[in-house]
Formats: sequence, C-alpha cells, structure tokens
Amino acid sequence: MSDQELFDEEVKAEQRWLDHAHVCLDAMSSRTSQALEASDRAVRDENTADARVAQWHLRKRERDLEAGAGPLCFGRIDGEPFRGNPGERWYVGRRHVEDGEANAVVVDWRAPVSAPFYRATAVDPCGLVHRRRFSLDGRTIVALFDEDLTDPESASAAGLPDPLLAELDRARTGQMRDIVSTIAAEQDVIIRAGLDEMLIVQGGPGTGKTAVGLHRAAYLLFQERMYLADHNVLVVGPNRLFLRYIAEVLPSLGETSVVQTTTEGLIAAKFPVRETEMFDVAEVKGRLVMAEVLRRAVLAKISVPDDGVELASGVVVIRLDRDEVAQLQKTALARNLPSNDGREVFRQVLVQEAWRRHSERSGLDTGTQPAFTSALKNDASFKKLLDRMWPTMSAPVVVRELFSSPKRLAAAAEGLIDSESQALLKRTASKKLAAERWTSADIPLLDEATFLTAGSRANYGHVVVDEAQDQSPMALRMLGRRARNGSMTILGDLAQATAPGAARSWNDALVALGADQASATPRVCELTVGYRVPASILDVANRLLAEAAPDVTPARSVRPGGAPPLVLRTTPDERWDAVVTEVAALREQTASVAVVAIDEHLDEIEAVLSATGTDVERVGRAGLPGADAVALVDPDRVKGLEFDAVIVVEPAAIVAGTDGGLRRLYVALTRAVRHLGLVHAEELPAALNLEDPTRL
Repeated sequence: MSDQELFDEEVKAEQRWLDHAHVCLDAMSSRTSQALEASDRAVRDENTADARVAQWHLRKRERDLEAGAGPLCFGRIDGEPFRGNPGERWYVGRRHVEDGEANAVVVDWRAPVSAPFYRATAVDPCGLVHRRRFSLDGRTIVALFDEDLTDPESASAAGLPDPLLAELDRARTGQMRDIVSTIAAEQDVIIRAGLDEMLIVQGGPGTGKTAVGLHRAAYLLFQERMYLADHNVLVVGPNRLFLRYIAEVLPSLGETSVVQTTTEGLIAAKFPVRETEMFDVAEVKGRLVMAEVLRRAVLAKISVPDDGVELASGVVVIRLDRDEVAQLQKTALARNLPSNDGREVFRQVLVQEAWRRHSERSGLDTGTQPAFTSALKNDASFKKLLDRMWPTMSAPVVVRELFSSPKRLAAAAEGLIDSESQALLKRTASKKLAAERWTSADIPLLDEATFLTAGSRANYGHVVVDEAQDQSPMALRMLGRRARNGSMTILGDLAQATAPGAARSWNDALVALGADQASATPRVCELTVGYRVPASILDVANRLLAEAAPDVTPARSVRPGGAPPLVLRTTPDERWDAVVTEVAALREQTASVAVVAIDEHLDEIEAVLSATGTDVERVGRAGLPGADAVALVDPDRVKGLEFDAVIVVEPAAIVAGTDGGLRRLYVALTRAVRHLGLVHAEELPAALNLEDPTRL
C-alpha cells in the first residue's frame, strides 16, 4: 500500500473509533433517561427526600452527557511500552465516555491522564511516544496530525500543530469559543492549578488569558465537584457585553452551574446604578484607603455621653460614669464584629454590668436576675440610650451621610485623603434614600459599608475575575471578600489598564484582594505567547508599551508574517469617506469588521455608513453585533473582543483626554486577528512611529 493509502486507512480506523464513541455516549444518555423516568415515578409515588435527591443527580447527569457544540474527541496519546507490552492508549475529549462494560472510550480532557496530551514535547514527552490530533468537520475526521515524541529532530516536534493553526485562522463569529482541543502547554499549567491558589495571570493581547480562566473554572468544577457543588463558582466580567461574548464557553464544556456577572451585578438588586461617575471622582473612590475612611465613619457613630448613663430596671437605677461606659464599649469593639452585631454585644455587656452592680447588694435573691434584666431591656429609655450610644446602621446611610456631610468626611478622611480629593467626594443627598443616584464607583464602598455594619461571608468556592487590571483596589477588595479561603483566578493585562484607579502592579492587586489574610497561596504567572494577533500587527502595537506600560513584557505572536497595518492619511473632510471605502472592501474579504473610534466620531461614522445602506450596530447599545453587521465600538467597550478586521479611526483622539490614552489605543490596535487599518487626519501619536517606513 502507498503512504497515502496507509494514511487513508488510519483515518478510517479513527473514524470508526469516533463513531463508536458517539454510539457509547448515546447509550449512556439512554440509560440515564431510563433511570430518570424511574426516578420521576418514584418522586410522584413516594415524594421522599431520597427520591428527590436521586432525581436531581440524574437530571444533572443527563445535562452533563449532552455532546455540546464542539467535537467529542480531538485526539489520542500513546504511552511508552513497558516490559514488552504496548503502552496505554487514551483518546482525549470533551467529556468522559465509557462502553457498556465501563471501559473508558474517551477520557475527559480534565482528567490527570489527559495532561500529557497538552504538555508533552519531544524534549519532555511526559511518558508518551506518540500523540495524534484530529482535524474534524462536525463528527467527521478530515485529517490527522501525528507527532513522534521520541525524536526531537522530527518535523512534528517543532512548530504549531495543524489543528491549532486552523483554529487561529478561522473567521470570528462574535462569540468566544472554548479552546479545549488546542490548549497550549503554558496554558495547561495554569488551567490545572489547584483550588488552594490565588492565581494572577498576566497576559498580553491574544495570549488566551480569558480562555485559560474559564477553562480553569471548568477544570476545578471537575476536580472539586462535590465541594464546588455546595459553594459554587463566580465569574466576574468587566461589563454585560463581555459576559455575552463569553457566555457559551462554559456551557460548551458541560458546566452550567456557574454565576456570571459584573462587580455591580453582585449587589445591583439592592443598589441600582443610576449615574456615571466622573473619572477623577471614581479614582478617589477606588483608593484602598477608602476602607479605612468608611471604618472611621462607622466608629464615629458610636459615642459615650459625657455625663455617663443611668440604667433603670423597675425602681432600681444603676449609674455608670463616662469612663466605665467607654470601657464597656471597648470590650464590645475588641470582638471585631460588624457594628450591628457589636451593638448587640454592647447591649448584653451593659445589662450584665447593671446586674453585677445590683447583685452586689446584700441579701439579693439571685433568682431575680431574669426579671431584672427583662425589665431593663424592655425599658423605653434604655432603648433610646442604646440607639444614641451605638445606633443600628445601614450601608447606604453610612455612605450617603459621609459624602453629604463635609464635617463627617473631613473627620473620617483626616490624614488619608487630602482636602482637594475630599472636595471631589462631596455631593448632595437625594431627598429619599431609595432614590439615591449611586454610581459604579459607589458599589464597592456600599459593599464595604455592608461588611462593616452587617458583615458578609465568602460565599463562592472559587472566583474568576477577567479584565482585572481595570478593577479599582476597592473593587478587588470587594471581590476578594467573596472567595472562600482566597481561591481565585485573576486575569488581566497591565498594559490595557484604562479605568479610574486601575491597577499599576499585581503586587498592589494582591494587597487589595487580601492575599495576606487568605489561606490560598498567591502566585503571579505570565502568558507571553500571543495566538490571536498576527505578528505584523502585534509588533506595531507593542511600540506603545515602552511609554504606556514599561514594566510589562511584550507578547510575541506565533503567527508570523501577514500584512502590516494599513495607514490611510486623509483630510478632515475626507476621513469618513475613507472609512466607508475601507469598510466596503473589508466586508467582501472577512467575516467580522469593527470600527473603533471615540463616541463623538462614532456618531458621524454611523450616520455615513447607514446612508450607504451598510448594516451597522453600535456595540454596547445593542449588545454584540449581528453576523452581517459592521460593529461600531469605542475603545473602552472593545476590550476583550476580537474581530477579523478592525479600522481604528483617529488614534490621536483615542489617546487624548485621559492619562491612560496610550493604553486605550493599545487595546484598540490589538483587537484584529487578520487586518488592521488606521484612518487619520490628525497626526498619529509619536509613540507609534509609523511615519518611519523602516518600522513597518
């Protein structure tokens, strides 16, 4: 047989195995459905707790067995022979599949035995001699890619595998897909990190940090299923648009019991955001010292009457001077409880001290203590006195009074925030508390005030935070508080930090997250290999880093070549026509096109494109664009998204106006996976150095 005939036979053999795997999966689903029918009958007939628990588990198993949109199996690994016996062979796929005798047909990609599929190299084969990857069209194998892991000099030992190259070259559809079949070794190391780590992942554009974070969540849900079934996983994104973009990744991996929301969404039901904060005000509110400002504001509401107190139980009156009351308050405060719980402790301490004083009198019947304490607690004057010394507090009242009272703010912020910054925080309170016009920057402060007054508990077993570089220190503190034992995956790129109070170093972020108080081990790791952005584009964008983010390691692209960015210089009167012409040309060549510009320019571009009959959608206003629409998006909302072709309009306007302007431009330049165009009438930022032809 010829080499081609032998190869064709190999493809047919693997196809038979894949078909067998689908048959086995269908049989598993059928058995589960039959068991579920029996369980449903048991619930109807018996309605016992055991029957309902069994029904819940079977329904969950039925959902887990759904094949999903991606391939069931994407390759196999062969282990080293042992004592004359062939090595073990494992087929690696999206989920575990077994035959009728419980033999593994496909092993889950998250199982320990699957790790070498992603990590093995000719230098370190991880106990393998051979790896085979499938290239599939639906359920049909169209090609095989074999790697001889025993020969470092073989052609298959170097370069990117064909399936990964095919994934990198595919057209973008507006929804993020999982990367389970093409996980790179450096990504796999992070994905399989244990639950006991607080992991910060720094990664440049296209390094796959978002996918890594989501796949780590899926991995932990597989490895720690019982624990996380009780404590859940939380995924926090920068905005609702981004959450829609990543919405299908975890379901495609069989994981649906995950909460996905924004920082604001965590407490939006209590505190709806109604206003947009000014940049400089949001920066002050995001500072970590605001936690101490709020703590002082809470403590300031706890006071001691100068003339002491009188505690009445019936006809008995117990007098305590100011120092004695202050000592009792100190005793209650030493418990480090939320203020409302501390109030109850103080109440009990007052009552106990009153009884102690009263019981010292000779001839007292100790059996009268219940009557004495009851009479004291129910005395109206005692309740008023307690409210005056240690009032019940609510988070919105604390924050509202702090910002609406210059006197309170000055006292709480003394030595922490200068007078100029204090002036930025001052605002007039709404007439009604329920109508208070909270901003996104207020949300972490309200959460902190809730923690100080009513307490909170870490209610998620693991927390994933994406685009974390744009979370303020107070927002990170809020998110860290929700992770049990500090188990978190923090994803971000300091070079893309553009929000008010955005992180400048990951060490600072660890402090805000409370890493020093968490049992999870903090670790910062870096992804430096870019898979999405071609080198011709990424190299140009990286020119900005020397000024925009000098401490960040530039990502290097594995996609060499490609056309450099197309730079179109026009006059102010002609630039919109240039955008129209470029959009028309790109729509004939690529699947998804985006125009990135400041809002003011987007209004004019939208009008011009619409007048030509071009289907356009404003990203953020209408969500993600439709498959046939040109996306119009500002630099802040484009973060985290990707398109086949991107036209960046007036880079100088994107840079102007904020301290993070160059980082905003860096974000805009790194959204394209095939083509990048720059249309400008204004001079380009000097950091790009595009006027020098030797740089392109």
